[in-house]
Amino acid sequence: MLNSLWAYRGFIIGSVTREFQSKYRNSLLGAAWTVFNPLAMIIVYTVIFTKVMHSRLPTGINSEFAYSVYLCAGVLSWGLFAEIVSRAQNSFLENANLLKKLSFPRLCLPVIVVANATLNFSIVFGLFSIFLLLTGNFPGVVFLSLVPVLLILISFAIGLGITLGVLNVFFRDVGQFFGIFIQFWFWLTPIVYPITILPETVRPWMSYNPMKNLIGAFQEILVARQWPTWQGLLPITLLAIAMCVFGMYLFRKHAGEMVDEL
Repeated sequence: MLNSLWAYRGFIIGSVTREFQSKYRNSLLGAAWTVFNPLAMIIVYTVIFTKVMHSRLPTGINSEFAYSVYLCAGVLSWGLFAEIVSRAQNSFLENANLLKKLSFPRLCLPVIVVANATLNFSIVFGLFSIFLLLTGNFPGVVFLSLVPVLLILISFAIGLGITLGVLNVFFRDVGQFFGIFIQFWFWLTPIVYPITILPETVRPWMSYNPMKNLIGAFQEILVARQWPTWQGLLPITLLAIAMCVFGMYLFRKHAGEMVDEL
């Protein structure tokens, strides 16, 4: 499987390049639009919630930009997750003509999705990192721990995305339902608000949200400037592996049927 992907690396790179270029063709600001959407969301949330939420952040975090960093850490990482899952679940439907006419490893499509999403994330997160440096909020060597946390997030997202993508070919309601579900999922994850504002009776239920500790790891690294609690990431790591394995099983089992269904 990996050999097939490597053999078609030119197809993957070309697809990523074409999509990125076509996205901003005839646009005066070009790739800057990648930044504006999350930036607008962050500005709105910061203006609305900063006075309310700043005092609710954990003690010892007194930076003037603490809530903005907290918000960016959550919104940007969630944006990467949501983009991968949402695009992966539609990738087979959107490329139906390609699947019917050309012979290539079908797994190239999820790889292209991950590559595009990671490229967009890198642009925005690079600017955010510059902001951290300029404001004196850069976490130092702890910043390196973002790499394994990002790998966990991407693995979970693409595993879930492939699973939903296969199901979406046969049951089109899956895509519609998940589009609604992910909006609730966002607000049920401590991204805009810290978990400490929730009632004590509600907090234990948050442990059933697989994204809670993952988003919390980003916030722990970038806001508290501490190494993430690796033990707390073990369940989501195992779930990410399980989703990737199950997604690949589902994909390989129904790859032929998907072309007929499309």
